[in-house]
Amino acid sequence: MIPQKVIVVTGASSGIGAATAEALARRGHSVAVVARRADALRAVAGRCEGRGRSFVADMTVRADVTRVVSEALAAFGRIDVWMNNVGQGITRVPSQLTDDDVDGVMRVNVKSALYGMQEVLPHFKDRGTGHIINISSMLGRIPSAVPRSAYCGAKHFLNALTATFREELQQTHPGIQFSLVSPGVVWTNFGANAMHGGPESRALPDGQDAEEVAEVIAGVVESRAPDVYTRPGSRKRVGDYYAIVGTDPA
Repeated sequence: MIPQKVIVVTGASSGIGAATAEALARRGHSVAVVARRADALRAVAGRCEGRGRSFVADMTVRADVTRVVSEALAAFGRIDVWMNNVGQGITRVPSQLTDDDVDGVMRVNVKSALYGMQEVLPHFKDRGTGHIINISSMLGRIPSAVPRSAYCGAKHFLNALTATFREELQQTHPGIQFSLVSPGVVWTNFGANAMHGGPESRALPDGQDAEEVAEVIAGVVESRAPDVYTRPGSRKRVGDYYAIVGTDPA
């Protein structure tokens, strides 16, 4: 039998976060769902079969992240897994990016995760165990969408932070794991919610439902695998891309 875990899911009011919280609750885990939209968040917690608690917070504000850690510990007694899922796309080609564009995309996609990792880490160190899951993107592996230029860069940054946090903590606290999950196109409101608008994600080909991605993430909670893709063949695509990019010119 899989031990019950206490899992904090950020960006949980819709999309991948909401679907993951519900999938984890179905597996018997306790879930702290975190986002800015109180009504949507309460609805998600209500679908978590009595195992969900909602915490309204803005994860781009460090003080809010600190508060969520404290409130989750008060509510559940411990945190076993912290999932950084806050993210937002941006539609602007690199030659047109402004300072506000770059600052905004980094604040949402990088700083929210950095704050989460830094603020929960003392609790994990005290316990000698813990698990952080960062939700990245295939665009953080293969920067293939020119209008998503800054988003690609932000997810590359998140990937690097995940890897270097893992390396740092393995030296002193090997019971703390950092996992990276890389979905491709997911049929959510991601496109509609992008800065400067964007294509409807549900209209894009070769996508996945949020529920399918959520099942992969729920598996990562149990396996603690360090680097996971949500679609078969994605790892090979990444390897093939860098094999071509790394080829010396004739």
